[in-house]
Amino acid sequence: MKIAVVGTGYVGLVTGTCFAEVGIDVTCIDIDQKKIDNLNKGILPIYEPGLEEMVSRNVEKGRLHFSTNLAEGIKGADVAFIAVGTPPGEDGSADLKYVLAVARGIGENMNNYGVIVTKSTVPVGTAAKVHAEIVQALAKRGENIDFDVASNPEFLKEGAAIDDFLKPDRIVVGVASERAEEVMRRLYKPFLVNGHPIIFMDIPSAEMTKYAANSMLATKISFMNDIANLCEIMGADVNMVRLGIGSDARIGNKFIYPGIGYGGSCFPKDVKALIKTASENGYDMQVLQAVESVNDKQKSVLFNKVKKHFGGNLKGKKIAMWGLSFKPKTDDMREAPSLVLIDKLIDAGCTVTGYDPVAMREAEHMIGNKIAYAKDQFEALIDADALLIVTEWPEFRSPNFDVIARLMKDRVIFDGRNIYEAQELKEAGFAYHCIGIRTDHHEPA
Repeated sequence: MKIAVVGTGYVGLVTGTCFAEVGIDVTCIDIDQKKIDNLNKGILPIYEPGLEEMVSRNVEKGRLHFSTNLAEGIKGADVAFIAVGTPPGEDGSADLKYVLAVARGIGENMNNYGVIVTKSTVPVGTAAKVHAEIVQALAKRGENIDFDVASNPEFLKEGAAIDDFLKPDRIVVGVASERAEEVMRRLYKPFLVNGHPIIFMDIPSAEMTKYAANSMLATKISFMNDIANLCEIMGADVNMVRLGIGSDARIGNKFIYPGIGYGGSCFPKDVKALIKTASENGYDMQVLQAVESVNDKQKSVLFNKVKKHFGGNLKGKKIAMWGLSFKPKTDDMREAPSLVLIDKLIDAGCTVTGYDPVAMREAEHMIGNKIAYAKDQFEALIDADALLIVTEWPEFRSPNFDVIARLMKDRVIFDGRNIYEAQELKEAGFAYHCIGIRTDHHEPA
C-alpha cells in the first residue's frame, strides 16, 4: 500500500513512521520547508523516545519520505491521513481551518480512489465538512473521482507513542462504506496479528470517542486532585486513599495520582472543545466544566503552599524548579503547570532557576529569559530557598539529599508529584510539603 500523511507534528510524524516500520510506503507532507529539510537530515521537531532512530531506519530503507509537495504525495495514495493541528479558538472550540485547507488541497490533487482519514482530533461533524470540501474541489476541476472519508482518532501517550501505535489497546475507525472499511482493515492488518482489536463504527461515534476518552481521563485526574485537597484539610493521606480505591477493578489504578494539574496538547484542548461543542448544541457539560475549573485551580496549589510557608512574603526568594515539561519523557510544555507556577513566582518577586532533562530548549523558546536555566538538577539548587518538584522525571526520584541540603540555603521541598516520603525528608532535616497529605507536623524543629 501507499499512504500520505499530511502534517508532521507529533501525531503525523509518529503515524507515518510507524506505518513505514511495518513495510508500508509513506510520504509525510508539510508546508513548512525548514521542518521538511530538517527531517530529511534526521533532525526531528519533537522529542519522543525511540522515534529518531525509527525515522532514520525507515528513511534509509526507502519506505519513509518527507516532502512539501502535496500534489506528488497524494497521487496514487490508497489512504491519506489529515494530521494537522486543531488549536483551540478564543471560545474554546477546535479551529478546523488547517484540516479543511488540507481537505481542499487533497480534492485539488487526488487522481484515484482513496480513503481520506481525519487523524487530527476533530469535533463531531468534521468528516462531513471534509467530504464537502473535497467534493467542491473536485467539481471545480470537473472531475468525478470516487473517494471515502473516515475517522481514525489517535490514542498516543507522549513518551510512549511508538508502543501505543505498534501495540494498541484498540484501533477505532469510523467509516461510511464497506469499501472504506476493507481498505482500513487491510492497512491495519500488521497491527492485528497479536490480537489488538480494531473497532469499526459510524463516523460521528468515532469522532466522539476521542473526546470522550480524553475527557474521562481528565475527569479522573481532577477528581483525584479534589479528593487530595480535601484529604489535606481533613488529615487523611491521599496516597493511602489512592491505594484503597485503585484496587477496585471498576476504578483502576491509572490516572488517580494527585498532583498539580494536567497539561499538554490534548486534555486541556479537548475538554474545552467538548464543552464548546455541547454548548453549541444546547447542552451544558456540567461535569467537564467542573473538571476544567478544578484543574485551573490545581495549577496554583504549589504556589499557595510556597507563599504560606514563607508567611506571604516571597520577594527576593530564590526558587529551584525540577521539571518543566507537562509530564516525563516529553519536551512538550503546552499548558504545563510549570508555566503557571513560574508566572506566579516571578510576580511575587522570586527568581527561578529551572532544570528539565529534555525540555530546556522548548522552555527557552516558550518563556525566554523569565527564568535562569541550570545545566543539571543540582546546579539549580545553589543557594535556593526552596525546591519545587514539578515533573516526576525518574532521575528526580532518588536524589542524594545530603548533597541537596549542602547546596540549598534553606531545606524546604515542595513536592508537586508526591514522589518522596515525608518521614525520610523529616529525618534529613527538610521541611516537606506535598499534595493531599497534611505535612505541618513534619516540619523540622
